[in-house]
Amino acid sequence: MLGLLTALIAVAAGLVLPTTTAAALPAWPNLVKGQYSPIVTTAQYLLRHHGHDISADADFGGGTESAAKAFQSANGLGSDGQIGPNTWSKLIVTVQRGSNSEAVKALQVELNRYGHGLTVDGDFGGNTDAAVRSFQSSHSLDANGQVGPLTWQTLIGDFPGYPAGYSLPLPRGALARTEYDDVDHTYPAIDLPVNQVAAYAIVSGTASRISESKCGLGVNIDVGNVRYTYCHFESIAISNGPVSAGQRIGTTGASGNAQGPHLHFHIKVNGGYRCPQKYLISLYDGGVPPAPANLPTTGCFN
Repeated sequence: MLGLLTALIAVAAGLVLPTTTAAALPAWPNLVKGQYSPIVTTAQYLLRHHGHDISADADFGGGTESAAKAFQSANGLGSDGQIGPNTWSKLIVTVQRGSNSEAVKALQVELNRYGHGLTVDGDFGGNTDAAVRSFQSSHSLDANGQVGPLTWQTLIGDFPGYPAGYSLPLPRGALARTEYDDVDHTYPAIDLPVNQVAAYAIVSGTASRISESKCGLGVNIDVGNVRYTYCHFESIAISNGPVSAGQRIGTTGASGNAQGPHLHFHIKVNGGYRCPQKYLISLYDGGVPPAPANLPTTGCFN
């Protein structure tokens, strides 16, 4: 009754009451077997919080699928092994300063996707509290430091995805955005400083494995007259043939003529090099990248 009276008084005074509704929240992602991403790590830590002994390795494999099915069964959900809206709403738990758990590790992984650089140790201390409040404030949530359903859903669902038919060649959380506009060669190409992380098909196309002294182990993906090339893998995860955007194609390393671990990546159109930086930055930001033929051949840093 008091709430209704307050609302009536506010309406009479011409005030607008702030509201936060489920309709305004981003959609929960749907995770399925075969995906590899930091959000999978988040789900794995939450499953661990609920007692499932699996690795938090970002790889949605058979063990994660079995744990998801067991969790779903125990919570009266359809046991399809996919982690969608109904499963997320059961997986999340409220945490706050002083909490110490696998669920806090899940939170720290999520905050790190937004650039907070936290140690993933499960300890909800001062740095994690400050990161939570900053995130809440920037997303028009009550900045009280408590991570409940609204904050969880905004954290997990709000980060931009990739446009249909595209993927970054690396997990988005592997490198900062600034790494994708670097110029590392006298010709159009880029070197991304990573080691032993998954590499993905940036587009759907026809893949061919590379094994040579200069590139080392790598993969070409051909789409018509456009070729996307990856070099210096530690291992290749595919056979020659069709691949889909976002499919894992290998693990980065330092094979071939590499001065330390990194992923060398370049794009060619009709055999000519094109600057990949704008293409990669567009994907990092969740946008549709420029057509490869429209990419510059010089001035890659512009």
